[in-house]
Formats: sequence, C-alpha cells, structure tokens
Amino acid sequence: MTDTPNAQQAVYWNEAAGPTWAELQGPLDRQLAPLGRAGMAVLQPKPGEKILDIGCGAGETSLELARAVAPGGQVTGADISRTLLEVARRRAEGLAGVEFLEADAQTAAFAPGGYDAVFSRFGVMFFSDPVAAFVNIRRALAPDGRLVFVCWRPPAENPIMTLPMSAALAHVPPPAPPEPGAPGPFAFADAERVRGILAAAGFKDVTITPHNEKVGGGDLETVVGLSMRVGPLGGLLRENPDKRDVVIASVREALKAHDGPDGVRLDSATWIVAARA
Repeated sequence: MTDTPNAQQAVYWNEAAGPTWAELQGPLDRQLAPLGRAGMAVLQPKPGEKILDIGCGAGETSLELARAVAPGGQVTGADISRTLLEVARRRAEGLAGVEFLEADAQTAAFAPGGYDAVFSRFGVMFFSDPVAAFVNIRRALAPDGRLVFVCWRPPAENPIMTLPMSAALAHVPPPAPPEPGAPGPFAFADAERVRGILAAAGFKDVTITPHNEKVGGGDLETVVGLSMRVGPLGGLLRENPDKRDVVIASVREALKAHDGPDGVRLDSATWIVAARA
C-alpha cells in the first residue's frame, strides 16, 4: 500500500476519516447535496448515458446520477474508501443501473472510452499527481465526453468550512498550514492551477464558474457535532483535551448566530469546472 501513489489518502479515507464520514453520512449529505446538484445541472445527465462518479464516497451523488440516466443508463461510483463504499452499496440495494468500484482514479484501469461523462463532488482534489490522474480520467471518456466537477474556492470565502475553526483558535494553537497545492480540500482553490492541470491532461473547452450558496448539515447541535469530528478541528481537540469544553462552547456560540428555521446555514464558495475530452 505504501508504494502506491495515493497510499496516504487510502489510509486516511479507510482508517481515519472514512468511519466518521460513514457514521455522519446523513448530515454531511444534507450539507453537500445542493452543491452536487449545482454541478449536475451543468453536467445535464441524460437517460441511457454511462457516467463515472469519482470520489463517490457514501454514494449520494451516484444514486442521484443513476436516477437521472434511467432508463438504460449506468453509473459507476469509484472511491478509494472501502469503508464508505460499504455504505454506498447498502444504499443502492434495489436500484438498477449503479455499481461501486474500490479504485484510485489516478491509476485505475477504467475501460478506455467507456463513459459518456465523468462527474465529481469534491472527489478530485486529493491526487498526488493531478495531471496523471486527469490523463487517466480522460482516457475513460468517450471522444468529446464531458467532465464536470465541484471543488472548493479559497478557505477565506468558505465560512461553512472555516468558521468553527476560527472560533476555536481563540483557545487552541492553529494547525500547521498545508503546503500550497498539496492534496486536500482546497488543493483546487486556484482556478488558474485547475485550468493548467486540465490543459496538461489533454482536456479542452475548460470553463470554471464560481458558485455561491448557503448550505448546512442540520440543527445547531448536529452542526456543532459535525464541526468537532470532521476536518482538522477534531485533531486539535485531541491534542488539547483540556480545552475541549471551552472550544465547543465557543464554536456553538459562533454557529448560533447563523441558526434559523432551516438549521445552521453558512456561506459556501465553490468552482463548477466543466471540460471535454
């Protein structure tokens, strides 16, 4: 495992983040589903098409795509996390036209030209070699096949991702910043970097469109719980257990200002990226 290109990501999404995301699949999908649907509106999946869903996780996007390509279509959800794919397969029971594959999209031997379209909701920012990954993805597309994915814009534009951490940093030291461009949620925040990666991988007609939308995972206590367990804040709490109570209180207070009839909702800022093979 350690010799494979994305071995660290495989360990992380199977042993660290995977079980947490599987347990919290409901509120996480509630938070991210609107952003996936914004990407699908650009993709415009059609009945009978074959679509590859990269980084499908617990399967929400694959199931939605499968319903869109019915009758006669087929969706393959690919993910590096066996843990999340187990959830996806359970959720897909009884639904025709969807399958799940444990695979690293950077190296997987997808059928050449086997798909009309490739889609991803936050599943393509974690490759050790993004150009190689998108070359491999392009090979899986039919001639002139479509690529659409959703990725995060910079952290400063995304309170949905950063507000809890900002509240916590009044009480705990900040985590080490990631290296620019390193695999992670914000690896594709720079639109020009994304454009360059896709061009180098052989894609054409690249468009990168900003999308802004308030999203949320549920009521106040649900979102506080998500904040404590998903992302780097959980790691900071494990390193500073004596600060746990004061951090939780501070995060709750910060989120409370955004609580309403539909639960806690915060601004999100994403890119919707589209291209052709």
